[in-house]
This record gives sequence, C-alpha cells and structure tokens, in this order.
Amino acid sequence: MTPSLTSETARPPAASAAEQTRAALLQAGLKLFGRQGFDGTSTREIARLAKANIGSIAYHFGGKEGLHAACADFIVETIRKVTEPALAADRPASAGDAEARLAQALDRAVAFLVASPEAGDIAQFVMRQLAQPGAALDRIYAGVFEPTHRTLCALWEQATGEPADSETTKLTVFTMIGQIVYFRIGREAVMRRMGWSDIAGPQAAAIADVAKNNLTALLTARKAGKT
Repeated sequence: MTPSLTSETARPPAASAAEQTRAALLQAGLKLFGRQGFDGTSTREIARLAKANIGSIAYHFGGKEGLHAACADFIVETIRKVTEPALAADRPASAGDAEARLAQALDRAVAFLVASPEAGDIAQFVMRQLAQPGAALDRIYAGVFEPTHRTLCALWEQATGEPADSETTKLTVFTMIGQIVYFRIGREAVMRRMGWSDIAGPQAAAIADVAKNNLTALLTARKAGKT
C-alpha cells in the first residue's frame, strides 16, 4: 500500500488564478453549450456562469469557437483517463484476459458515466453534438468514439474469435456501450421506476453487475455456438 504524502513538498502546487479561470470557463462552456447549443450560448452567459471577465474567453481560448473546441478536447482527455486502465495498448495474454478487460471497461463506464456527477454536463454536451454534428463531434469521434470502439472490438475478437471488423462484432459492441449510456440519458426515468433518490455507489454497482451479467451471457452464447 502506498503511504500517504503529507508534506508540503509532496502536495501538487495550487492552481494559479489564470488556471482556475480557464477551468471555470471550460466547466461553464460544457454546461451551457450542452444545454443551449453553440448558437444559443453567448460569451456573456459563459463569463457570468464562470464568474470571469468576458475578455478572459478570448485570452484563454481565442473566442467562443476556441472554447467550444477546448470543451471537446477536455471530454476526450477525461474519457481517455477513465478508459485507459481497461483499454491498455498491450494485447491481452488470453481470451480470459480479454473477457476480464471487457468486464473492467463496463465497470469503469458505469462508475464514471452513470454515477459520477461531472459526467452529466459531458453527456449533455456530447448528446448535443450528436444531434447537431460539427467540428466538436469530429474531435470527440476521432479522439474517443472510434478508438475506444475499435479497442473494444479487438478485445471481443480475442475473447470470442469473431472478427473485430465484422458487422456483428461492431453492433454487439455498440449494444454493450448503449446499455450503459441509457442509464445516463434516462437517469430520471430509471430512478422513478426503481424507487431510487439517486444513482450513486450502491445503485451503480447494481447496474454494473447486470451489465457484466449481460456480457457473460453473450460470451457464453458465442462459445456455445462454436461447440
């Protein structure tokens, strides 16, 4: 177990005022662009929500367009950090290892996308881009959607022997992802039907268990079909 670092020198340096302003503008941009779209959001609204000077948007991002692009890049970076442990670059040692990584990917997706409070603004921003495709979606697709889907398809191939580039594999992976996404976009409906007041640790664990059981059932059916 790694000992805790308590000395002043071991602590990360505090963010400067400029870094804090930049982070606040990013969070405000994510929220407002997701709710209102690019055209429906003014720089004045962003600055007000971020409690920043309106000129700071141009200073940090070059303008509203630059902030919009930075929001997309922030999403790419955030999701990469979430998925990296499960979607490591090295090839799994065996089919069983590939299955374990698929299960880990589902676990991490639920923990972040469903249970993490900050995922709400990210999901809303992405949903807006999917409804109104543009340059931001291009960045998110190239940075997260395509590489993540390709990696999951490669893991599925090693776990099942089915070609990663086949239509069936691609669609199967989309259904695996889609079952998790529903619990974010349908969050209110899920809580009402389940009688939950929130979706936090215990609820997220229950969702992850069902998602992994679904994965196991799919893998078992594929194996049975090959015998």
